[in-house]
Amino acid sequence: MNNTPLSAADILSRVEQNNLKYIDLQFTDVIGVVKNITIPAAELADALTNGIWFDGSAIEGFARVAESDMHLRPDSSTFAIVPWLSGEEATARLICNVYTPDGQPFIADPRAVLIRATDEAAQLGFVYNTGPELEFFLLKPGPNGELIPPVPHDAASYFDVPADRATGLRRQMASTLAAFGIEVEAMHHEVAQGQHEIDFRYSNALRTADNAVTFRVAMKMIAQLNGLYATFMPKPIRGIAGSGMHVHQSLTYAVTGANAFADPGDPHGLSKIAKQFIAGQLAHARGMCAILAPLVNSYKRLVAGYEAPVYISWARVNRSALIRVPRSSLIESTRLEIRCPDPSCNPYLAFAVMLAAGLDGIKRELPAPEATEENLYALDTERRGTLCLLPGSLDEALDELEKDEVIRAALGPHICDRFINAKRLEWDDYRLEVTPWELDKYLANF
Repeated sequence: MNNTPLSAADILSRVEQNNLKYIDLQFTDVIGVVKNITIPAAELADALTNGIWFDGSAIEGFARVAESDMHLRPDSSTFAIVPWLSGEEATARLICNVYTPDGQPFIADPRAVLIRATDEAAQLGFVYNTGPELEFFLLKPGPNGELIPPVPHDAASYFDVPADRATGLRRQMASTLAAFGIEVEAMHHEVAQGQHEIDFRYSNALRTADNAVTFRVAMKMIAQLNGLYATFMPKPIRGIAGSGMHVHQSLTYAVTGANAFADPGDPHGLSKIAKQFIAGQLAHARGMCAILAPLVNSYKRLVAGYEAPVYISWARVNRSALIRVPRSSLIESTRLEIRCPDPSCNPYLAFAVMLAAGLDGIKRELPAPEATEENLYALDTERRGTLCLLPGSLDEALDELEKDEVIRAALGPHICDRFINAKRLEWDDYRLEVTPWELDKYLANF
């Protein structure tokens, strides 16, 4: 994606030049699952001019039957040719915004939530930039396609060069992302067996949210074409590292483009605005955690011992802190890295609440606490007791979300209520399940 809107004539010309047969019109539901409506290429001109109607009542968290008519309007800057479809299946993709019948942005469209948040930042004179690092596992399906128990496809570790096809597969994935206009900056094997990371270029939050959604779809497809399965589940295997989505973030001044977080005279290289942004995110860390780590399984990752954050703190070099200040050689690269999000989240909602929390710190001029540079897992009990913890379960995170007015307002009441309702059902289903662990632990003994 080039982030530059194309004219309808330009898009139609590309469709004709590439002999495309179909167009996928995409959006996400509240949970973050990509939804797709495919139209013949001959219908694209009308869709670009007038949009298309669809039944929103069938989509998680969207609308009731009585108010189901919804309108998709393609964002022309997201046009891309799908690289794995050709010939009679040749297809392009457009990401869409969702509107109501009266032409208003739909309150349950996650993309609209992020647009609303970035518009608020713009009113304060800022552009919000993000750079997510999505980790994922590649698994080997069983003879009948089964994924349980999960079997990593290799036995390599951090930065290793695997002896199998993983290196070439990551390059194939990078080429696929390039076809969507996503600029890959680095790729490597992660800590756990079968775990990988591919990092793409930092940009404004809406573009990187679009890229993150595209990334997940593309990685799953390329894995499938190679006989593997890509999962963004945060903790698929006990006892090894889980998958995170660390997000690098900064504010730039809309008028000058200068980095609003940078102050070379500060010991941490951070401006007053940056420290207020940190303070806001720390103040709302518990309230936004359900959006950033939205699965029951997410909280199996957010435990001590696997480089995942547990304590609500910030630091320059401490990888056990919730917010880290990465070292940078250029002032323009000054940024903050928040480490609790995982790749199962809805990127639009995640970036929206992260921004809302940071802006709240700026608007209220909140002071940042002292940085905590020591290894938080190695602190004595008394020192650890002075630090707040992230929620320990999805249930606890939902309780915190319900209490946080700033995060609720960023989401809007419609999305917030439907997200909480869906996740409460998920938690209740988990709570009622009798797991293999319980059977192994108790059945023969009681």
